[in-house]
Amino acid sequence: MAAQDAPVCQIISFHDSKTSPDPFFELSPQCLNPTPAPIVIDNGSFQTRAGWAASAAELSSLLLQFRSVAARSRGAARSETQIGNDIPNLEPLRWLLKSQFDRNVVVNFEIQELIFDHIFTHLGINSEGSVKHPIVLTEAPCNPLHCRQMMSELLFECYSVPYVSYGVDGLYSFYHNNAQRKQQPPHTGIILSSGYHCSHILPVINSRLDAVNCKRVNVAGSQASSYLQRLLQLKYPGHLSSITLSRMEELLHEHSYTAVDYHEEMEKWRSPEFYEREVHRMQLSFSGKLPSGCVTAEERQERRAQQLRRLQEINARRREERLQQDQERLDRLLAVQELWEDGLLDQFHRSLVELNMDSAEELQSYIKKLQLAVEQGRQKLLHSDGDYEDNPDFLDVLSIGFAFNNELVTFLQPSFNMAEYHQLFVGTERLRCPEILFQPSLIGEEQMGLMETLQYVLARYTPEQQEALVSNVFLTGGNIQYPGMKERIERELLAMRPFQSHFKVTMASRPALDAWYGARDWALEHPPGEALEGWISRQDYEEKGGEYLSEHCASNIFIPMKIAKPVPARSAEPSVTAQTSTGDSAAITTVTSSLDPSSASLSADVTMVTS
Repeated sequence: MAAQDAPVCQIISFHDSKTSPDPFFELSPQCLNPTPAPIVIDNGSFQTRAGWAASAAELSSLLLQFRSVAARSRGAARSETQIGNDIPNLEPLRWLLKSQFDRNVVVNFEIQELIFDHIFTHLGINSEGSVKHPIVLTEAPCNPLHCRQMMSELLFECYSVPYVSYGVDGLYSFYHNNAQRKQQPPHTGIILSSGYHCSHILPVINSRLDAVNCKRVNVAGSQASSYLQRLLQLKYPGHLSSITLSRMEELLHEHSYTAVDYHEEMEKWRSPEFYEREVHRMQLSFSGKLPSGCVTAEERQERRAQQLRRLQEINARRREERLQQDQERLDRLLAVQELWEDGLLDQFHRSLVELNMDSAEELQSYIKKLQLAVEQGRQKLLHSDGDYEDNPDFLDVLSIGFAFNNELVTFLQPSFNMAEYHQLFVGTERLRCPEILFQPSLIGEEQMGLMETLQYVLARYTPEQQEALVSNVFLTGGNIQYPGMKERIERELLAMRPFQSHFKVTMASRPALDAWYGARDWALEHPPGEALEGWISRQDYEEKGGEYLSEHCASNIFIPMKIAKPVPARSAEPSVTAQTSTGDSAAITTVTSSLDPSSASLSADVTMVTS
């Protein structure tokens, strides 16, 4: 919750931190001898983390951490794509941003290949066409078989890796923290994992994921960031360009909190004293130049003088243009008059018709009027420059008017604080945005919140299993790090569970990073090899298919589903007989399918009979 001893009027500036490109590491000999060390990749929808699963101290920490996004300038070639931290700023419109994820499932494998290239290159792997290191990769809970098949195809066919192991990030974090607390397996508990696109309820019974009762809530960090952006853009329509998604993520990570009692906390914000103490004023950058209507008296007088000079210049320019037009028309009429004086009557009469005139008298009248207008225009042009400047009465009246207006504006207009105008007052938004995890209806989502979904999952178990599950409620994921989140879930569980029942809620030591460290610990405890639990070899991939999964304590459950290829369309007749030149005929029997109940797989029998 918000601190009670916070200073009044907290004015905070946005960090607007710029990412620096990821370093290029040299491949250490300890990663090759005695056997190639596994590469651990936490393939998250918000950030990708990568490093080595090696026992050496200098290789045991996380090496790469970057946003899971690829940016390409619009119209640029594929080779110019930038990945993660190589993108200095995600906000400019010139970038065409793409991610490999649709929600929390990898579907864009072209971008995934670019992510892998970025990882392997920065880890110092320069072997051409192959990666000789095993790969430990995280995937979504209950990942679709097609997505795993495409991922295995990419790793085995494109990079020729020797082994691959898939696991769930929330389960890796769960076992890593259980090991830190010295808890002995088998482990039973329920995991509440909230990331960037989705949140999950993952029940674990006897160190195995109960995939049948896993549930997903389509509300997480990205929805909270978008909701905060909409709230502040509606509140400050004059600063739309400054309310960027990157800054909203910063507000969520550093200034938001989860209310233990949402309605009670909202009532507190009604108090002016509480508001002044708890509101965070985010200072935007601005220049010292005042906006229109908020200038000093001297600047206002100078502006009016400039406007007067511009009006004089415009009037003078118009007089010159009018004088030039009159002079050109006068020259034309004088040329027609010379035709009459020279006796060229045919040309003279044709010119009169073109001028829409009837007689020479009318021509003479127009010439006299234009001569008078030209002369008057020249006189006005000569004397226009000093009309206002040389008139002392006009200057006196103008100065008196300026002085009166300045005093009147100074009296009526209050003082304007430019710094305060460029501040975002973030008040109730600090708790309204994290609240969507418990009340998705705040953003128009018609689905259950996290705790309602947890109650639904628990109801599917026996009372004894429920007691075992709630005795180890584990919180993990980047979107679970709000202050007050653990207390809120404890309060919700207290209202949900029977009277005097026991439960225990624990938070991951590093909610955003423990998935990678858990995967690294698993890889160190289970080195790759043939027929070992959790590892998929090249031979397994070729024999059992890309969707195959070797289960382990932190993996999904593999349910084999061999999908038969579609049978070509046949004619309505049961058999087709073709007569050859020698009189032979071939009878083709129809395809029969049988379902083997023991293997639950389809088999197709095709029989060709020739006679």
